[in-house]
Amino acid sequence: MISRRRFVQAGAVASVALSAGPLARAADNACSPLPPSIAALKSWKDRAIPITKEERLGRQENARRLMAANRLDAILLMEGTSLEYFSGIRWWGGERFFAMVLPAKGAAFYVCPAFEEARAREQMAKAPESEHADLRVWQEDEDPYQRVAQGFKDRGIATGTIGLDETVRFVFEDGIAKAAPQVKLTSATPVTAGCRRVKSDHEIVLMRLASKVTLTVYEAAYRALKPGMTRNELEGLIGTAYDRIGFPGEASVQIDEFTAVPHGSVTPQVIHEGSLILLDDGCTVEGYVSDITRTFVLGKATDKMKTVFDIVHRAQTAALKTARPGVECQTVDAAARKVITDAGYGPDYKFFRHRVGHGMGIDGHEWPYLVRGNTTLLAPNMTFSDEPGIYIPGEFGIRLEDDMHITESGAELFTPQSPSIEDPFGAS
Repeated sequence: MISRRRFVQAGAVASVALSAGPLARAADNACSPLPPSIAALKSWKDRAIPITKEERLGRQENARRLMAANRLDAILLMEGTSLEYFSGIRWWGGERFFAMVLPAKGAAFYVCPAFEEARAREQMAKAPESEHADLRVWQEDEDPYQRVAQGFKDRGIATGTIGLDETVRFVFEDGIAKAAPQVKLTSATPVTAGCRRVKSDHEIVLMRLASKVTLTVYEAAYRALKPGMTRNELEGLIGTAYDRIGFPGEASVQIDEFTAVPHGSVTPQVIHEGSLILLDDGCTVEGYVSDITRTFVLGKATDKMKTVFDIVHRAQTAALKTARPGVECQTVDAAARKVITDAGYGPDYKFFRHRVGHGMGIDGHEWPYLVRGNTTLLAPNMTFSDEPGIYIPGEFGIRLEDDMHITESGAELFTPQSPSIEDPFGAS
């Protein structure tokens, strides 16, 4: 899992990333003993139950109902999380065209590079129609968009309205438009977001597990901290902890004044006694993510740090207490922002520089968003981050983030809130 905020650091730390993967970490661990808190971690892999074909079939039927409601004749999905959501296919292909077309009526069909057919069929084993999949291949010197156009004709939608997933690149959209000029291309988001934003009970279980994994990893890394440790060393410890539990994950680490940069800095950083440390990001469990932030001090915090932590903690609680079915997304943001503004860290985005939360599921950031102007009504089994923050340039920043589940009558966090800036996980 590579998050958006970690991408910011990718260019500067590429060489570190190459040396910090699972194999490198395993080699390092063989040479030096792991801290006891990391060594004590065991695999949790048996706690995660994969999504089934039957569940994906239900998702496709829900998509068809939404297509009818939005007057779409089909949706077209390419590599990305919506393709995975509806089919179980995790695809990568660069400039070569691979797509799934799910009609409102009739069976899905797929268009695939011919040399990738074996990989495609292996991936399609997770799809509901795996045994009878309509897979149409194209050779390197052929036009894949003609395969798409023929598929539209075969499904009786050659003059229909086709919704494209929001991740489809212009070069692919343009190719489809030229090969099937009578088709109207529009957005598939009312269908893809309409399906994905309300989670099933199984999805909630996986996300709850992912959050618990991340908090367990963070605590193990926290208990291994010592002065003189670099940011890269702490990130490496967190990576090793995820390896031991058995799920892919990572963390962005920021120290002292760099905690005031919400998505971090590439500047090399070292932890000292009294350093303020911010950990952010999460892991993936059977495709479903966590996104958790903890901010804490190694040693004693200043009075100002304690005060700001308390304000952010109260803002996070205000968002949690406000969130419930029927409430607009923007109202949750407003509740947290009012706490921070009333405490003197306003107005508006001056110190609390971002929205209070984002939807999450297969993507770390997905619809809907808890932000001013979003009048979408909350519904049971929506999931969000709850992450207010105060960022004081040149001094420090504090963000607290847990993942939030909308219940039938309110909201709950998947993980306990951080109790204090000096004891972020509770006394051992």
